[in-house]
Amino acid sequence: MIGLAVPALGVLAAEPLYVLVDTAVVGHLGALPLAGLALGGVLLTQVSTQLTFLSYGTTARTARLHGAGRRADAVSEGVQATWLALAAGLLVVVLGQVFARPLAELLAGNGAVADAAVEWVRIALFGAPFILVTMAGNGWMRGVQDTRRPLKYILIGNGISTVLCPALVYGAGWGLEGSAVANVVAQVLAAGLFIKALFAERVPLTPHWAAMRAQLGMGRDLVLRSLAFQACFVSAASVAARTSVAAVGAHQVVLQLWTFLALVLDSLAIAAQSLVGAALGASRRVQAERLAWQITRYGLVFGIGLGVVFASLASVLPSAFTSDAGVLAEIPHAWWFFVLLQPVAGVVFALDGVLLGAGDVRFMRTATLGAAVVGFLPLVWASYRFGWGLTGIWSGLSAFMVLRLWAVVWRARSGKWAVEGASR
Repeated sequence: MIGLAVPALGVLAAEPLYVLVDTAVVGHLGALPLAGLALGGVLLTQVSTQLTFLSYGTTARTARLHGAGRRADAVSEGVQATWLALAAGLLVVVLGQVFARPLAELLAGNGAVADAAVEWVRIALFGAPFILVTMAGNGWMRGVQDTRRPLKYILIGNGISTVLCPALVYGAGWGLEGSAVANVVAQVLAAGLFIKALFAERVPLTPHWAAMRAQLGMGRDLVLRSLAFQACFVSAASVAARTSVAAVGAHQVVLQLWTFLALVLDSLAIAAQSLVGAALGASRRVQAERLAWQITRYGLVFGIGLGVVFASLASVLPSAFTSDAGVLAEIPHAWWFFVLLQPVAGVVFALDGVLLGAGDVRFMRTATLGAAVVGFLPLVWASYRFGWGLTGIWSGLSAFMVLRLWAVVWRARSGKWAVEGASR
């Protein structure tokens, strides 16, 4: 389990780390290019955020086939996911060129920031097909319990691009456009390595509509689930922005820490996907159920540990992110919710991995949408209406997580997710 989780964590962390390097390089060009990169990055991130089924859905389907001893069929799922990734990526490139400016102006208004964002994103969008191919490659390799090669591929692509970015931005004098080109190069290199790995498997590479249609069915539920997350976090940011400048700054600090720890815990969920899917594919239901509760215990222990660590850092760590007195005064209103939610998040993310590995995505879609509608959104908008500030916003997040905790624990205990066989 640790052998799968640690390389998976490396893959999850590689992209945020590359973004930090990119941000540092562009940041020295001035405030306007940095703002353009930030806005363009938000637009590009939506591509991978909304199409996560290419990785998570592919892992679920591939793991079952791998567990059943059908490696060639498992890799074929990766082939079909790669075809879908290329088709979706080309569509994103075309639509992105058309709507880049309207979307940038919707977020930033008609001005220099929107101009800079459009300049960056129109180049970076050419990397979209390769971003999606990389997601599909991660998906099938995780399913066959190979998380080491994806880590190597991602590090090669991002490592070369990290060197190339300052060379193009400063050395070639391309400025913000150089950052976008380096971004595309990273995606092309990583995707090329994943495609090379598919060729090495010597399986048929022809597209099959029936298999792609089945993947799209699972993808629909995962996209709806992802939209529920986006609605929650966009609403929270919007309400924080309408509270005060200090509140939105404090919310950003705590939310970024939350996102980072979610990556740490999500690596355990990826291991759960692969192992549980393989056990069910091999018709070993008892083993799958035992794994589910073992992973849940690990998630709980890690969550408690993270909560203790960040509770002890409450008086120190926020100052590393900001020296603004107003922001520092607001951070405690969110900080203790963030700390107390870590054990809850540990269990929820672990069981998310179990249910994803089992292909139980319809339940996960319904549970996430229900938790958002019943728990998060009412409290967040009540916070806006009654002026509860960050306390109200993070109360909403807490209700969202507690409702998800109840749902996934109930589902895990019911056993209805543990459907045996190479397909679901």
